[in-house]
Amino acid sequence: MNNTQSKASSSKSEMGLFERYLTLWVLLCIVAGIVLGHFLPSAFQVLGRIEVAQINLPVAILVWLIIIPMLLKIDLKALKGVKQHWRGVGVTLFVNWGVKPFSMALLGWLFIGFLFRDYLPAEQIDSYIAGLIILAAAPCTAMVFVWSHLMRGEPHFTLSQVALNDVIMVFAFAPIVALLLGLSAITVPWDTLLLSVLLYIVVPLIIASLWRRKLLQHQHGYARLGKVIKRLHPFSLSALLATLILLFGFQGKQILAQPLIIVLLAVPILIQVFFNSGLAYLLNRQVRSPHCVAGPSALIGASNFFELAVATAIALFGFESGAALATVVGVLIEVPVMLVAVRVVNQSRSWYERRSGVVPYEKCCPPDLHLHQ
Repeated sequence: MNNTQSKASSSKSEMGLFERYLTLWVLLCIVAGIVLGHFLPSAFQVLGRIEVAQINLPVAILVWLIIIPMLLKIDLKALKGVKQHWRGVGVTLFVNWGVKPFSMALLGWLFIGFLFRDYLPAEQIDSYIAGLIILAAAPCTAMVFVWSHLMRGEPHFTLSQVALNDVIMVFAFAPIVALLLGLSAITVPWDTLLLSVLLYIVVPLIIASLWRRKLLQHQHGYARLGKVIKRLHPFSLSALLATLILLFGFQGKQILAQPLIIVLLAVPILIQVFFNSGLAYLLNRQVRSPHCVAGPSALIGASNFFELAVATAIALFGFESGAALATVVGVLIEVPVMLVAVRVVNQSRSWYERRSGVVPYEKCCPPDLHLHQ
């Protein structure tokens, strides 16, 4: 089996176990969290008090277990491939950092702060908006590989863009969130926000990069790396589910009292996903990026790094906050919504390539193109 076939087989396997059924697992965790939170409230309170600089240590450990296996897939050396598809990179960066956080802030203020205000707890309005902003300010990383594979995206572009986003996120995430949360009249603890970026991005990225390098030093290093990622996958899934159980253990009472909150929070998230993915897709067509670049660009611009968003919301506002709930709603709807976006991108390929000057897929991504990962 060649590397391309191996990658496809691996992606399908992961999709069957994790991403494809993520919404189901999340729904089950909601029920489990609510039930456990009702019968064991003191246990959740004890876990919530284990923190340093407002960062919950049990959650920090769980988030590391979630993202390190994903970060092992990222080869930072692939940043050199950015130049080849500079138009797609420019569009993605513009949507991710110049549009997405600000459009979500606008949608949050419009829907949560104005249109839906009468249907939501008044004391949580600002917190809900903060959660939506945090969610939008954290562009997706590892999950992008799944979406890109499903629409046959150019793998070197996807990897380069994800790596570039990780680097930019270290410097841009905190300032953008702080700016927008400041406009929302919420005081941001800079030490906590910067520490959360360090803990949830910089440190695990360094660990994953060093671990990856060590694995690849051995003979058949890529095969060894693949085995390690496969073995860690159940731990990553379990950590995500455990995090969600903790979240909903504290949110259960509010959800049972007002289930409409979930639906109302989902509205601005859905709108921003389709708006940003559509904007990136159309802009790429306008600048004549090949379809195998425009697709991943659109999906990167629409999806979210919800592990970081959930962790940051918890660190800043706590388990019981509306911000934490708003970021978790993003987890609930991301998979089915992104699968719809993938379908639209795939079905519109012939229309996309009818634009004069767009390189056909076969020339952009020849059959022997593969990603050593």
